[in-house]
Amino acid sequence: MADEQRLPDPELLRQGGLRLATRLFAPGDLRGTERQVRRLREFAQQEDPLADAVVAMMHRMPAGTGRELFERALRHGIDAVPDAPPELLDFFRSAEATPYWVDRARIDHGARAITRTGLLGLFPLGDMSLMGGYLASRATKPLVGTGALLQRMASRRLVETTNWWIDVTTPGALRVGEHGYASALRVRLVHAHVRAAMNRRADWDYAAWDRPVNQVQTVGTLLLFSLVYVLGMQLLGVRYTDDERADIHHLWRYVGWLMGISGELLPATEEDAWRLLWLLATTEFIPDDDSRRLATALLETHAEVGQGRGAVGKVLSHVSVRVHGSISRLVLGKTNADFLGLPNDPVAQGVVVAAAAANFAAETVRQWVPGATMLQERIGEQGRRHYAERIGKLFRVDRTYARHMRTESQPAA
Repeated sequence: MADEQRLPDPELLRQGGLRLATRLFAPGDLRGTERQVRRLREFAQQEDPLADAVVAMMHRMPAGTGRELFERALRHGIDAVPDAPPELLDFFRSAEATPYWVDRARIDHGARAITRTGLLGLFPLGDMSLMGGYLASRATKPLVGTGALLQRMASRRLVETTNWWIDVTTPGALRVGEHGYASALRVRLVHAHVRAAMNRRADWDYAAWDRPVNQVQTVGTLLLFSLVYVLGMQLLGVRYTDDERADIHHLWRYVGWLMGISGELLPATEEDAWRLLWLLATTEFIPDDDSRRLATALLETHAEVGQGRGAVGKVLSHVSVRVHGSISRLVLGKTNADFLGLPNDPVAQGVVVAAAAANFAAETVRQWVPGATMLQERIGEQGRRHYAERIGKLFRVDRTYARHMRTESQPAA
């Protein structure tokens, strides 16, 4: 039987920084076939049965009881919960049964490569991963349903996402019982609470939006944190070795497994991630009005920088929006950026390109100077830790996500 004809490239991969990245880093012909697209779309009707069962269990139990059992199992293991409900037992037996392919040394190596870049990593995290994710309109519907269009909610989501990212990318943090492992499972349960809330809504359009927080959307989010993040860092001048990139993807493969993503969907290599990006760009990255409103809310969050400090504060606020908007525009391309309403500032874009060139030069020197990489890892780790402590005090970040599990489990009005 002849090979099925490959489909044309999607618009997302034909413009902006992703077009350049595709030419520089993609492994040849990425295009999928209609058969592969159909198979991917089947996962849009699949959720996370283990996590959903735990949420249903929590709803049946007295308020706070199920949550306390979950937290105890997170801290001490499921064996520390006598007579654990079967739903909780199944969930944690699965989470604690580390897959055969997990290599702890590689995960830690990938985490150190991410940590090395320090706070520079915050730029692709917000400007590429989060902003790019808003292009996937079906995936934005739960955000709209939980009130994330509000600017204050966008600020909190950015802060919580940043804290979660720092948690799961800290060396050693993904070992069973550590804080990164706990953060991954807590957010998995948050997703299940959101699904439960959306599934109770009379206005949820399954035909147009698929199942809420489904497998395709979850793996799409994972890809934004892995492949798109790495590409963004490279476009900003960061130099990763082949081994570093491979180990970063290995780290996120394990995070995805902890998050309940099907093994069939999880990219095992960077090449797998590229091919999955093509399929997602073809089927999921279709922006709508909610995409534009979420983008506006995120830009307003960037505008908060420096506010309340007089004229200097206004300048910092303006520069923050222009710089963040320019990074998003350079990566997502003119068509998507215009649709999302991102500022088009050639001066700011020039500054970003110049900064990327300077980063590339500094990274080249780092690779050749003995001990420079290890020193940069320590500096980056310190910067991330201080940043997390600072925003934790400013926003009173709750690392247990109790607020989400309390409010998003309530029936929608």
